Amino acid sequence: MASAPVFSDLLRYIIDRQLQPGERLPTIAELSAELGVSVGKLREELEVARTLGLVQVKPRTGSQVRAFDFAPAATLSVLYAIGLNPAYFHTFADLRKHLELGYWTEAVACLTADDFVTLRGLLERADEKLNQLPIEVPVEEHIRLHLTFFRHLDNSFVQGLLAAYWAAYKAFGIALHAPLAYHREMWAYHAQMVECVARGDFEGGRRALQEHMEMLKHSSDAVEPKPRWADGATRPSGYIFSIFE
Repeated sequence: MASAPVFSDLLRYIIDRQLQPGERLPTIAELSAELGVSVGKLREELEVARTLGLVQVKPRTGSQVRAFDFAPAATLSVLYAIGLNPAYFHTFADLRKHLELGYWTEAVACLTADDFVTLRGLLERADEKLNQLPIEVPVEEHIRLHLTFFRHLDNSFVQGLLAAYWAAYKAFGIALHAPLAYHREMWAYHAQMVECVARGDFEGGRRALQEHMEMLKHSSDAVEPKPRWADGATRPSGYIFSIFE
């Protein structure tokens, strides 16, 4: 088997030996002796692998291989990009829309009875928040509802990109306060999506998803968000995005 073309001695070690999730790695000193790589370089590579979610490091049990998950790497990259230029949120949101629409039928066909219990529970909690005083924007319910539709999709890369989108949404996408009527209309689309899929009308659910995504994004009452930057300050930007994209 040819050596994996990755620029990390540690990751190449894992790949070449086909280590499985849960298997322990040798100590840094042992790896250094076996691979002929400095301890300092391996420590750096281990930290990178940990940040990317490829290994986990525990004080007493050492380092273990983790199951592949694309979300940490995708999230780190997306948050970095948006930190450089908040307009990247729009670009990534467009990708997310195409992913959800493109994989909709394949994903929702796998939903179970328990999933529909979860989805309807999220709809109920969202309705409660939007009708109580003071009104609360159902951010977590919004995220969980969309992720639930795609939870059984067997594609690690799509799952990772969707998880990264919602991480970016929480960090940058909920700064805009839209009118209450807008929120309620958006959740009406969510309810339509759930009920269409529940009765097997996958295409009807997809149409509701598409209409949801094409809703008017800019309200006359909307205000421009103030993205947070690394130094804690806010800087003007020339765009507005909806908290319910």
